[in-house]
Amino acid sequence: MDIQADVGDKLENVSDPGVDIMATLKDVARKAGLSVTQVSRALNNHSDVSARTREHVQAVARSLGYQPNLSARKLVSGRSGMVGLVVPRSPDLASDGLFMEVVAGLSTHFSAREMQFVVHVAQEGEPILPVYRRLIGNGALDGFVLIDPEDNDERAAFLTELDVPFVVHGRIGENPVHPYFDIENESIFFELTDHLLSLGHRRIALLNGVEGRSYVGARLRGYLRALAGAGVDADKAITRNCKMTEAFGLVSTVDLFSPGGDAPTAIICGNVRIAKGVYQALQALGLTVPGDVSVMAHDDHLGNLQTAAFYPALSVTDAPLRDSWEPLAGCLADAITGAPLSKLQLIGSHQFRFRRSTAAPQS
Repeated sequence: MDIQADVGDKLENVSDPGVDIMATLKDVARKAGLSVTQVSRALNNHSDVSARTREHVQAVARSLGYQPNLSARKLVSGRSGMVGLVVPRSPDLASDGLFMEVVAGLSTHFSAREMQFVVHVAQEGEPILPVYRRLIGNGALDGFVLIDPEDNDERAAFLTELDVPFVVHGRIGENPVHPYFDIENESIFFELTDHLLSLGHRRIALLNGVEGRSYVGARLRGYLRALAGAGVDADKAITRNCKMTEAFGLVSTVDLFSPGGDAPTAIICGNVRIAKGVYQALQALGLTVPGDVSVMAHDDHLGNLQTAAFYPALSVTDAPLRDSWEPLAGCLADAITGAPLSKLQLIGSHQFRFRRSTAAPQS
């Protein structure tokens, strides 16, 4: 007899007078054709349960309307089944489409694992580590998702020191020792730069994200490695860093083509929003794509920007951000149950989509 499962089952049967008794762990086990122990471990995302069994048990639980009692779960397993995302407040947070996509995607996939996902918005300017300390201290959360990591991320160092499970959307440092899901940012920007070099471009501008972000550094390394491999000297005058917005692309392009400067013949954009601003600026300046300037970007599939609908159609490396949420949820769930690090470091794929925004430079 599994004492832990039996205790949890009894606690989940407690209800107020006049309230119908909900489905129990034993009901789920009976319909699934498994033992209570197997069902309990599947619903708690233990790493020794196969994905097929976990999906079968979750489907049966949903069909019966089974709702795990969080207090019982905490008593039995020492875990609440709740995980969190902590973000600082900003003036445009409520209207930030990217943030809403992150929250919706993670919430959906944690819910599919019978876990609750909590978003905690810190006060604007509030030190972030005391927020984590409070959330850890009350025992409400089992682990955290970290987004937008920095090169020396204090959140990761703090959680590591306290042995609190977490997963990072991205990698911190060149040899990370934490769970993560990421794409090969360095390779992607090497490929973008190398393609333009192969067409004959030698002055290639890079419009990158905010300095200090891990992915921004990786992208710069890929760009510089491709230039060095082709024997081309890097020129800091044609690289820019800022929050990756349409306005950044527009203003940077106007600056790059200001009179008297040595203008680039190609531009690489950190995302499609930047590329939209670049297209607008080039049109205003009377320059054509790709006749005067070739343009390429990395496409995260943000918002309603369809790169094939750009005129001319934009050449991109393609890795939808939405493909991150399921593996991030899985990594954190498995980290909480003690899976080895080798199974908690995942890399997503990307594709090249060559279209009409690149050509050889005019002689």
